[in-house]
Amino acid sequence: MDAGAKAWANSRMSTGRELFPVTQSTVDAAYDLIFAPWVKQLGLHDFKVEGHRVTARLPEADALKFSAGAVCGQALMAAIDTVTALAMGTGNQATKGTTYQHTHFLRPAKGDDFIVEANVLRFGKATAYAEAKITYATSGAIVAHAVLEFAF
Repeated sequence: MDAGAKAWANSRMSTGRELFPVTQSTVDAAYDLIFAPWVKQLGLHDFKVEGHRVTARLPEADALKFSAGAVCGQALMAAIDTVTALAMGTGNQATKGTTYQHTHFLRPAKGDDFIVEANVLRFGKATAYAEAKITYATSGAIVAHAVLEFAF
């Protein structure tokens, strides 16, 4: 490709900035842009954005289970962090990432798909705070609850 064609192609490429703040129409593209391939292997889908709240469905996949048959805590925490990062993306300022996550596991994660919900509680000058939970998709019973802090 000659220099002129390369410059034209580069000018046509997206920087990703147009995806923010995250909305319902940009959430899938933002997810594809931001996260590492291993995070995408969690299988999160059906993203919904309402204000500063994002939800997604996490399938109960064998690849996410540990020997006792439940989805492992590491996968649940990664799903919480991922959905919360998208919720943080609904604000007007880009974050530097998660600085704190505290998760309580309330019951075994097995026997159903899950809904991951993240709500931004406060966007501050230097940090933002969110609350997240994972519930069973069918019954709505809570599986895990977390609080998170992100830095700006």
